[in-house]
This record gives sequence, C-alpha cells and structure tokens, in this order.
Amino acid sequence: QVQLVESGGGLVQAGGSLRLSCAASGRTFSTYYVGWFRQAPGKEREFVAVIRWRDAGTYYSDSVKGPFTISRDVAKNTVLLQMNSLKPEDTAVYYCGASQKFLATIRKDGMDYWGKGTLVTVSL
Repeated sequence: QVQLVESGGGLVQAGGSLRLSCAASGRTFSTYYVGWFRQAPGKEREFVAVIRWRDAGTYYSDSVKGPFTISRDVAKNTVLLQMNSLKPEDTAVYYCGASQKFLATIRKDGMDYWGKGTLVTVSL
C-alpha cells in the first residue's frame, strides 16, 4: 500500500519561499514518477512538477518553471518541492502523488496514488 504524506505548507508573503516535503512509503519507487499537483479554490487540480525516480529526471508546468525546483532524497524516500518567488496565484492545496503511468498521461489524468494535501497560502 503506497502512502504519501505531505508537509511544509503554510502562510507566506508574496515573494517569499516555502519547501514542501512528501514522504513516500509502501513500495519501491524505482519505476515511478513522484510529484506535485495543486488545486486552487474553485479550480480543477493541475499538474505542477514531477520527478522520475530512477534517474531524477524533472518535469514542470510552464507556470512554475524557474521559481520551483523538485528533487528527491533516495535515502529518505522523500520528494521535495522548493518554491521561490511565490505569488498569490500559487495559493492552493498541494498534493503529492505517485504513478507508473506515462508522463503525458499523468499530466492529463493525474496520479494513481495521492496524499491528503498541504495548504499553501500566499498573501500580498
């Protein structure tokens, strides 16, 4: 049973930074993509960034490319999302997910496994 537990959300002023963490367990993730989606109030869940576990290949949505960086810690089975230069429009619940599907399918349909999410609020 895959378990994903997010942490690190909170309230930050515009221009500030936060680092989200996702602790993954229950499976060997060598064939998985692990990463982040977000859902803002009144909007659909959208792709943010993923990392391919076996070789640390990274993929980002155009809206976060540059300010956000995804990485993994193999020893701790953890995926990190460093978010810099945050904007009010980054306010959302951020969900960690894991999947063995193709990346294009993940972008369109989402992950197979999800955490419960962590709230990020960016104020003016």
